[in-house]
This record gives sequence, C-alpha cells and structure tokens, in this order.
Amino acid sequence: MTETPQLPGAVGPGWNAVRRLAGYGAAASLSLYLAVKIVWVAAALLGSVPAEFGGPDWVVLNVVTVGMAATGIALGVVLAQGRKWRIPTAPLVFFTWVGCGFLVPLMPYGVVSAVLGGDGESAGGDGGDSVPSWELMLIGIGFTGMAVGVAIALPIYMRERWPAAFLGRLAGRPRTAVRRARTAAAVTVVPAALWTYWSGGGTLGLAPAHRDLLDQNVRLLLGDSALWALLGVWSVLAVASARPNLPVWLPMTLGFTASGSLFAWGGWKLAVLLLRPGGYTPAEYPAVAAVVHGLAIVGGGLMLGVLMRSLHDHRLSGRVHGASEASRASRERG
Repeated sequence: MTETPQLPGAVGPGWNAVRRLAGYGAAASLSLYLAVKIVWVAAALLGSVPAEFGGPDWVVLNVVTVGMAATGIALGVVLAQGRKWRIPTAPLVFFTWVGCGFLVPLMPYGVVSAVLGGDGESAGGDGGDSVPSWELMLIGIGFTGMAVGVAIALPIYMRERWPAAFLGRLAGRPRTAVRRARTAAAVTVVPAALWTYWSGGGTLGLAPAHRDLLDQNVRLLLGDSALWALLGVWSVLAVASARPNLPVWLPMTLGFTASGSLFAWGGWKLAVLLLRPGGYTPAEYPAVAAVVHGLAIVGGGLMLGVLMRSLHDHRLSGRVHGASEASRASRERG
C-alpha cells in the first residue's frame, strides 16, 4: 500500500488541528474587540459619549480600528483554513506581518504588567478612565486571545506554506543583503535606545509639562518596544550574515514579529500623533515623537526586506545547486 505523498513543508494532522483551533480562537476573541469598537462608533455618531471622545478625529480613528479588527478576524480564519485557501502571497504576508506585529509583542508586556499589578489601559489607548470596566475587559480578552491564537497558528501556517523560512540552519544559507541589514539596524537602534532610556526614567526629549504621562504602564510598554526592536536588529544581522549556526526558524520568526511591531505600532502612533483624537498629547516633544515613530516605520520595513531577500536568495541558490547537480549527473551518465 503506497503512502500519500505530502506537500513540501507539510505538518502532521495534530499540528493542523492545533492551527485550526488557534486560528478560530483568535478570530472569535477579536470579535469581542470588534463589537466594542462598533458600539463606540455608533455611540459617537448618536452623541452618546463625552465630548472629548465624540469628535470627528476620534470617530475616524475608531472606524480605522473597526477595519483593522475585521481584517484580524479574517486573518484568524485564513490561518485556521491553512492551505485550503489559495491566498496570494503579497497581501497575506503584509497582513500577517502587521497583525502579528500589533499583537504578539504585547504578550511579554501583558505578563509583566499583570505581575506588577498594572491595569493595562495604556496598551490599547482605548479610552482610559472614561471607559466602563466591562468594555475594557472585552478589549483585553479580544487582544489577548488574538495574540495567543496568532502566536500559535501563524508559525504552523508559515512552516507549511514557506518551509524555507523554517527549515535548516543559518550556516547553510548564503550571505545576503548585509548592507541593508546594517542600515536597518542603524535606523532601529535610535528609537530602541530612546525607548530604553525613557523606560528607565530618562527625561531627555520629553516635554516637561507632560512627563507625568509616563506612568508604570507606559514605561513597561516602552521597555517592551525596545526589547522587540533589539531582537529585530539581532535577527536581521544574523540572517544576513548567515551566522551563528542556529536553526533558521528562530531569527526568521523573531525578525518577522519584531519588524512588524516596529512598522505597525510606529504607523499607528504616528497617525494618533497627527490626528490627536480627544486632545491627545504625547509625553515627548511632538517633533521627537514624529522622528521616533518615523524611524520605527522605516526600520521595520527594511527588516522585512532583509528577511524576504534571504528567502529569495536561498531559493535561488537551491535551484542553482539543483541544476548543477543535475548537469553533473548528466555528464557522468554521458
């Protein structure tokens, strides 16, 4: 009896079941967040919220989050379905990159914040003391459930669809995009250093009138952002230089998540800085905040470029190697 051949990179049925459960769980969790956001938008349009949370800028920002949440739910379903759905590579990579970047890096912050007794309100920037506790609870469940689900389902999905990103060791890869990796590292080190400095209590670059905005939650978030930025720097330098001799999946996974976090949160915070919903004021001088968020966006984009280039060059070297082996075998037979 012959066995049914598996597709390259295919995982076992047990892992497929885990992926489906995590994907659908992520979608269900984020549905709670989506429901809250829809209620907020409707309440703002009907004039049923405080004035500082009912302006056009606040409504626009929440409409954007409704779209983001709907996209996240769709992403969870796509991950649950696996390769049954032939989703084009470019949009799939972009939305998984942004979604993973938004959610997964908040998990260490959530754990540390819970241990230290933080309330976690600063993480989402979704209303603070003016929001009823039950709404904050639904938002927290939605974010946490989506983050855990994506953190489990996404690697399994990517392992099956793009095995080159997970199989083998760095030492077996060609050096590639080294200059771009160094540029990404240089760009990212600036916000990483400032986030580390501010999380430790530094005040350079902060507006004196707004330094009190950096409470425990915000400092934890800054430290979490700095951690992921530095993990991204290490990952792209390791991938580009093809050393040390580690499993490929480790720097690829960390780099994908970290670069997505830099891009997604940098873009979000820059939008909030420009729109200033509800009279939002940053703790930093506005110009400093704009530069930091801009560098985060650029650094994240450059990092993704390094990772994608590594995959492309690895596939190309594999095809060249396979062609040369076939040619040599043909000559030997001749």
